[in-house]
Amino acid sequence: MALEARPETRRLARLAFGVIALACSLAPVDALAARHARSQKPSHPPSVRHLPYPPLELPFQISGGQYAPVAWSGIAGWSEDDHLAAYKAFRVSCRPISAQRTPPADPKALGTSLRDPCLVARGLELSDGLKAKAFFEDHFLPLRISRLGEGEGFVTGYYEPIVDGSRTENEVYKVPVYRRPSNLFVRGTTQSSAGLPNKGQVFRKIGRRKLVPYYDRAEIEDGAIEGRGLEICFLKEQTDLLFSQIQGSARVSLDDGSTVRINYDAHNGYPYTAVGRILIERNIIPKDQMSMQKIREWMEQNPNEADELRRQNKSYVFFREVQLSDKDEAVGAQGVPLTPGRSIAVDKSLHVYGTPFFIEGELPIETEQSKTPFRRLMIAQDTGSAIVGPARADLYFGAGLDAGKVAGRLRHNARFVILVPKSLDPVARGRKMPVPDQRPSETIAKLFPQTDPPKDQKNAAKPPEVTAATTARPAAHAAPPTPAVAPSQIPAVQAAVTKPVPLPEPRPKLEAASVKPHQRHLRRYRHRR
Repeated sequence: MALEARPETRRLARLAFGVIALACSLAPVDALAARHARSQKPSHPPSVRHLPYPPLELPFQISGGQYAPVAWSGIAGWSEDDHLAAYKAFRVSCRPISAQRTPPADPKALGTSLRDPCLVARGLELSDGLKAKAFFEDHFLPLRISRLGEGEGFVTGYYEPIVDGSRTENEVYKVPVYRRPSNLFVRGTTQSSAGLPNKGQVFRKIGRRKLVPYYDRAEIEDGAIEGRGLEICFLKEQTDLLFSQIQGSARVSLDDGSTVRINYDAHNGYPYTAVGRILIERNIIPKDQMSMQKIREWMEQNPNEADELRRQNKSYVFFREVQLSDKDEAVGAQGVPLTPGRSIAVDKSLHVYGTPFFIEGELPIETEQSKTPFRRLMIAQDTGSAIVGPARADLYFGAGLDAGKVAGRLRHNARFVILVPKSLDPVARGRKMPVPDQRPSETIAKLFPQTDPPKDQKNAAKPPEVTAATTARPAAHAAPPTPAVAPSQIPAVQAAVTKPVPLPEPRPKLEAASVKPHQRHLRRYRHRR
């Protein structure tokens, strides 16, 4: 039996040895294929964003402006300011804001967010500067703001003139101050509006339907609307009226001892032209010496030239009489009394009335050549047609000759910090913004720069269109065709036609191919018996 089982045992041993050898030969191949598949499969599948990208809502956006968060300690002069005076001016602006039961939707960046701090300030009667400082720090966030691509803003000054006048026209007082005419129309408003906007087309009505542009300054000064009962009072000089129109308000001391307060009500629709700029362009007054006092002095010394200069500004302002005493300050566009040294005029299309701004700069407050440190928290309560931009302000200095001297010499750069209610924290909202797509590598960008041809050469780079007229043979008497490009322009055209270096084609996406195991031929050994 042992001799008969020995061949069968050998056959089974040979079979087991072959199976083990086959398994050992296939194991490295399977491991290599599995490792290759793992390397091709990403650990986290990338998020696919379809083009075009959906519009993303930015956390806080002011048209044409840029902003950056700043710490309170990083604002120069913040701790040294009189915050109680700023708080009182802020509470004045909060009266109409907090009184609104259902505030309308405001498309501006701040919207109706000032309502929350105003409701707190309405019931908070403060008499301490430190507590007022703590109020602003507890309810607002500071953002350094400027025009896009610039580091500083620009400030000017304005005031309320005090001029002499009379209720009746006579030999001394012969320049009329007009109220808004009944035939003046602005699209989008009605005659019952409290105040017409500074911008927009203004028309006068002829008949029932015909609308034409309103009279300009020259036509009105020549008597286009006189004799219609529109005169509020009469002034001595056209210069007094011009400066009252530029400032937007005035106190008229009448010859009978009383005072008339007039305020901006409407305009004739023409853009404002600064007469000071014209004097600078004509080399009459140097730019570094320009001020309202210089303009007035030149007009008084040159009355004939002053008429022509004044009419270069076609804009004309109409007033309304307001019931204010001599002790009351002028009323701004927000409808609240202004505070000297704390009220500013801003761009109404970008900012919301009542917004606090901290303005820092070196201004000629004491004298024309002085650089007085100006670091003060101001409140936006007014506007003006010349105040345009995110970091542009007109500082109000009060009424009278002294205030006019200071305001007249201000045309300087300054740094702006806007105080945003904490409900609009742009940093917190910015954390929810999606991360932008990965940029191309810097090496690829340097190797293949993509430059567009100049704008004036884009049309020259276009090949001529092939039409039936161009393929037809010219007549025998026709003149030879004129070359489209002059010889002197050939290099420029060739430069424009040159195509930019194309970007390299993207790498082909390789799919993980299944790796087949190598066929190994196993030798079979026959054992001789």
